[in-house]
Amino acid sequence: MSEPSWILTLTCDDRVGIVGAIAGFLASRDGFILDSQQYADLETGRFFMRVVFKSGGRRFPPDTPALIAAFEGVATLLQLDWSLTEASVRPRVVVAVSKGSHCLNDLLHRRQTRALSVEIAAVVSNHESLRALAEWHGVPFHHLPVSDDREAQERAIEAVIAETDAQYLVLARYMQILSPDFARRLEGRCINIHHSFLPGFKGAKPYHRAHARGVKLIGATAHFVTGDLDEGPIIEQAVERIDHRASIDDMIRIGRDIEAQVLARAVEAIGERRVFLNDGKTVVFR
Repeated sequence: MSEPSWILTLTCDDRVGIVGAIAGFLASRDGFILDSQQYADLETGRFFMRVVFKSGGRRFPPDTPALIAAFEGVATLLQLDWSLTEASVRPRVVVAVSKGSHCLNDLLHRRQTRALSVEIAAVVSNHESLRALAEWHGVPFHHLPVSDDREAQERAIEAVIAETDAQYLVLARYMQILSPDFARRLEGRCINIHHSFLPGFKGAKPYHRAHARGVKLIGATAHFVTGDLDEGPIIEQAVERIDHRASIDDMIRIGRDIEAQVLARAVEAIGERRVFLNDGKTVVFR
């Protein structure tokens, strides 16, 4: 088994000496840095940093609570918004789906092959269609149909999130618009995936309309959900070029593949604590 390691993430107002303070803290406690990335946004005046480290000697604190307690002085001095966790601790997510299986199936396959940096705690859906898929993978499935009382249904989703101690809700082709209040309560903790034709082809049958217009690029976007429909901070995107030979079915197949890949990359980045919100945008370390 590999040695335990820790991930420190932080953001703060930019100033001189932040990197030196973090490196000095770790060096003074025999912390051995495995990976370090930082970014200073000159437009917003914010600084972002992610450091992965392990024990390198006798002075290293004995456990995570001791590490956190030792770091609090530096965090207070620099006025950091920070998190320090053991790298092996995977964030827990609830996945919301409707009838489309491609994104959920991809995430569950990655989970089964231990290639996913999050723990899928549950699946919620407004349809029963994907119960068998989720339960075959040993993941609890909750059928929460949408009725006239949308608020009650969203509260039920929140209850599943709370009961499973999940940090994120992942909308894996969940074909429902979240209410503004629900989106606000999940700010920074809800991820959506959609095709990248938007805003050009909103609504039903976007691939049919894109085909009629002779679109040459198919893509997908994963983003944080906000009260503005499909306009939240972008986490990951990808495109694939097509030409006149692509049928509607070809476009749908290619689009689904890209959606699954982009969502998986976004979820992976979240699980590895590589994503930071930055004034309507994101910083995503590679």
